Amino acid sequence: MCSVRIQETVDFIRRKISVRPQVGVVLGSGLGVLAAEVKNQQKLPYSELPHFPVSTVEGHEGQLIFGELSGKNLVLMQGRFHFYEGYSMEQVVFPVRVMQRLGVKVLLVTNASGGINREFQPGDLMLITDHINLMGTNPLIGKNYDDIGPRFPDMSEAYDRELIAIAEEVAQKKGLACRKGVYAAMTGPSYETPAEIRYLRTIGADAVGMSTVPEVIVANHAGIRVTGISCVTNMAAGVLQQKLNHAEVMETANRVRDQFITLVKGILEEVSPL
Repeated sequence: MCSVRIQETVDFIRRKISVRPQVGVVLGSGLGVLAAEVKNQQKLPYSELPHFPVSTVEGHEGQLIFGELSGKNLVLMQGRFHFYEGYSMEQVVFPVRVMQRLGVKVLLVTNASGGINREFQPGDLMLITDHINLMGTNPLIGKNYDDIGPRFPDMSEAYDRELIAIAEEVAQKKGLACRKGVYAAMTGPSYETPAEIRYLRTIGADAVGMSTVPEVIVANHAGIRVTGISCVTNMAAGVLQQKLNHAEVMETANRVRDQFITLVKGILEEVSPL
């Protein structure tokens, strides 16, 4: 990770954008609808940003949106980068590094996931309480940048407990049924086999996906408080004995968009970025 490249991107953004974000939001597959809720929007396509990769996956628009939502100044990633797209881990987490230098103190990560817990069903929203990294690598491998964070960052509270409690309270007030659980990250892009799902269930995973964990590791390294929401868009392989496809992911995410938007806006209202 080159600190110079991070600063060049930050300098470019500050020349173009007047908003000084306190909160960052990463939107997963099919969850980009939240972007329409942002007030006083200023947009920057990834293709215009120096050193930024470009989203290649359906459901990921590929732009940063700056503005105001629920009384908070924020930067929203409408589309993330995945390891399976062929990007390096350094590229996958580059936007989080940029957010940190822009002043972001709280990061809300979202994703679409496959349900492993048999009590879950498609359309459930799950507050992420912890994760299991099965991607075979770590975004902090290599030189450590001491000006960003320590060589060996603590991950005992990767998902901030206070923020989880806020999310639970918001869900209760809004009448939203929210699950809680552990998210397992695999590289993809192939979906998991039934045997892999049985393994993941055995080791304590409630949902599985192909993103989020690298971003959360880097955010923790940089001292950013993290909370996460996973939209269970389908049940994982072998749970319901049916074939999996990306169209189903997009369809389910669209079906629960109102609940998702309500939950995120409610969390942002209650979060203090200080």
